[in-house]
Amino acid sequence: MALLHRAELRPSKLELLAAWLPRRSWFAGGDGPVERVAAYRFDDPAGEVGIETMLVRAGDGPVHQVPLTYRGAPLAGADQWLVGTCEHSVLGRRWVYDACGDPVYAAALAHAILADGGQADEHFEVDGRLEARTPSMTVAVEGAGADAPRVATVERVDDGDPTRVVADTVELSVLRRLGVDPGLRGARLTGSWDGRSTALAYAVPR
Repeated sequence: MALLHRAELRPSKLELLAAWLPRRSWFAGGDGPVERVAAYRFDDPAGEVGIETMLVRAGDGPVHQVPLTYRGAPLAGADQWLVGTCEHSVLGRRWVYDACGDPVYAAALAHAILADGGQADEHFEVDGRLEARTPSMTVAVEGAGADAPRVATVERVDDGDPTRVVADTVELSVLRRLGVDPGLRGARLTGSWDGRSTALAYAVPR
């Protein structure tokens, strides 16, 4: 379960992405601001790291998939994956990372695809009770196995489209510009929103 806060972020997620995305080789933005299209979340079993994947578009450009992790302290050795920092009105300073370089995301994505772990249910805490939030999109899996290998480290990231994440026990492919399925090997994660459905990522055990 993802427990969300009704909070203010300075700078906002979209402001961070507006500065970060143009430096990515796979980004193909159009004229206009970066806008949120939809999003989905995974759970961190330890409850320490926020894991959110945003679908965004700039102007009339394509929809891009941007997985992010939110941490309360810097991730050692991951400076190259840092999107930026922001001040959260409830949680304080947060370090925002391109999740493809974060082993917690690799473990969550592997579990979601290979074990059909699903996305996190989203809730707000309101007056001491939990209030469910309807997700803006849903995910599904094709070709899942019985379980997923334990992921401890990310060994290498090839930051292209798709972005290839080589972890100690699994290889993940995260599609960046959505709409064309490359038909890669392995189990597949798909996403649906506003009547549209497309491939999101692939996973193969090593």
